[in-house]
Amino acid sequence: MAATVGDQLLARLREWGVEQVFGYPGDGINGIIAAFGEAEDRPRFIQTRHEEAAAFAAVGYAKFSGRPGVCVATSGPGAIHLLNGLYDAKLDHVPVVAIVGQTARSAMGGSYQQGVDLRSLFKDVASAYLAEVNVPEQLPFTLDLAFRAAETRQAPTALIIPADVQEAEYTPPAHAIKQVPSSPPSHPAVRTLPAEAELDRAAEILNAGERIAILAGQGARGADAALRQIADATDAGVAKALLGKDVLPDDLPYVTGSIGLLGTRPSYELMRGCDTLLIVGSNMPYSQFMPEFGQARAVQIDLDGSMIGLRYPVEAALVGDAEATLAALLPRLEPRGRPDWRETVEGNVASWWETLERQSLVEAKPVNPMRVVRELSERIPDDAIVAADSGSSTTWYARQLRVRGTMRCSLSGTLATMGCAVPYAIGAKFAHPDRPVVALVGDGAMQMNGLAELLTAAHYLDRWEDPRFVVCVFNNGDLNMVTWELRAMGGAPKFEPSQNLPSVSYADVANHLGFQGITVTDPERLGEVWDLAFAAQGPVLIDVHCDPDVPPIPPHVSRDQLKSTTEALLKGDPDAWDVLVRGVKTKAQELLPHRR
Repeated sequence: MAATVGDQLLARLREWGVEQVFGYPGDGINGIIAAFGEAEDRPRFIQTRHEEAAAFAAVGYAKFSGRPGVCVATSGPGAIHLLNGLYDAKLDHVPVVAIVGQTARSAMGGSYQQGVDLRSLFKDVASAYLAEVNVPEQLPFTLDLAFRAAETRQAPTALIIPADVQEAEYTPPAHAIKQVPSSPPSHPAVRTLPAEAELDRAAEILNAGERIAILAGQGARGADAALRQIADATDAGVAKALLGKDVLPDDLPYVTGSIGLLGTRPSYELMRGCDTLLIVGSNMPYSQFMPEFGQARAVQIDLDGSMIGLRYPVEAALVGDAEATLAALLPRLEPRGRPDWRETVEGNVASWWETLERQSLVEAKPVNPMRVVRELSERIPDDAIVAADSGSSTTWYARQLRVRGTMRCSLSGTLATMGCAVPYAIGAKFAHPDRPVVALVGDGAMQMNGLAELLTAAHYLDRWEDPRFVVCVFNNGDLNMVTWELRAMGGAPKFEPSQNLPSVSYADVANHLGFQGITVTDPERLGEVWDLAFAAQGPVLIDVHCDPDVPPIPPHVSRDQLKSTTEALLKGDPDAWDVLVRGVKTKAQELLPHRR
C-alpha cells in the first residue's frame, strides 16, 4: 500500500527525533491519525483533554528538554484552541512545532464546516515560520523549515495540512524547476561570539565598576560555571529573572533570588546599590526594578540582538551565546577585590532567608501559603522539576523555593497565563520520565483546566520510570492575585461575585482520578505530607487550604500602591481586617533583628 502524506509526516518526525506528539483528534486530521495507527506508536500520540493543554504540554516538554515540542490539532476549533499555548511559547522564546488540519482544498473559501482562515489566524503567533502544504511534494521542506526555524529562532512555528492532502499518496519533490528539495534533519549547535572590540569595551566597563550586579535570565541556562567565574572575578551579586530561576542554585551566598514584582528584597537592594550592571540572557520586563536610568553603566549579553537595550540603556552590546561570551570575557577581567560590596550582598541575602522563614510561620487561617513552599523547599529532591502556574501562588514559588542541585523549574513567564502548570508537568515527565515532577497550582488555575489534565497524567503514568507526579493546590477560594491587584493597583475592594470560586475538594476529585488525594488544614502537617508525596509510588495531589489574606507584598511598596490598598480597605473590602492584620504581621518580620 502506497504511503500517504500522513505516513510520510510521521516518518519525517521520527527522523527529527520526535518521540511524542501532544494533541487531540478530529476529522480535520483524520489522515494524520490514521497514520499514527499504522506507525506502531512511533512517535507516540499523547492525548490531552484539550488542545490548549496539548500546546502547554509541548511548551513544557521544550522548556525542560531543550528540544522542540510538537503538538497537533484538528481544523477550526482545534487549531484555535492551540493559540494560547503557542503564544506562551512565543513570548517565552520556546521552540514548538504545531501541526494543524484544514478543511479539504475543494471546500476552502466556501463557508464550509470548520472552515477558518488559519493562515491569518496563525500569522502572528507563528511568525517565525508558517506554511500550508497544498501538494505532497511540499511536505519535506516545509516540515524541515518549521523545525529549523523553531530551533534557530527559539519560537513556535506552524504547518497547515488540508484533510485531503493528508490522505493523498506521497510523492517526494523532484530535482526539477519549481520544486524544493530538503536536507536530512540535523540539529546544528549555535555558538555565536561578539566582536573582539565589543568584548574589550565590556571588559573596560566591568573593570571600572566598584559595585557590580548581574541579572541572569533563561538565556544564561547552561552557562552556570562561566557565570559563577564572572561573579567571583567581579565580586558581583546575581539576581535571577523569574524564567531564569534555575540558572544558578540559591545556596550560593551571593545569589539574591528572583527580581521584579514577585522578587526578593536583596535583589531590589542589589539593583538600587550597584554602579555597574551585567545583563545575561534576560528580557525581564519590569525596568522599574533595575537601577535608576543613569545610575549604572550596563553591559548586555543576548543571542538575539533585537533584545539588546530593550529594558535598560547599555554601553556594550554583546550579541552571542551566553556561555561562549562569558568565557571570552573572563580573561579580560581584572580581579581587584570588592569585599565590602560582596559582603553587603551576602549579608542582605542571609538576612532575607531568615525573614522569609519568619514570614512563613506567621499565623494564618488555616494555612500560610508561604509555608507550603518553604516546607517543600526543605524536602524536594535535588533532581526534581517544578512547574508553577500564574497567580498568587507564583509569588511563594518565586521567593520561597530554594533551587539546588540539578533542579529545573519554569512557568509562563511573559504571557503569565493561567492553567499551564499541570500540562507543563506532563510535558516535563515525557522529557524526563526518570525524575520527580511537582506542579504548584492555584485553585483558579486548577478549576480552569488542571482538574481535567489530572486524567491525562493518570492515563500515562505507566510510561514514566519515576512514578512521582505531585500536584499541590493552593486552595483559598479566591482568584487571589487579581483580588490583590484590584486593591493595590485599582484602589478597589474585593468584588466577591468575580473573585470567589466554587468550593470543591480537590483531594476527593483526585482520588477518583487515580491519584492519592490529601487534604491539609493544619500547617504542622505540611512537612510530613511532602515527605509522603516524595516517597509515594504513584501520583499525589495535595489540597492545602490556604489563607487568601496573606499579602504578596512586593520587595518595594510604592506610595501609590500603599495608598490604593488603603483606599480599597476603607471602601468596604469584605476581608479588610484580616488583610490589615496579615499585612502588618508579615511586613513586621522584615524589621526584626537577624541572627547575623
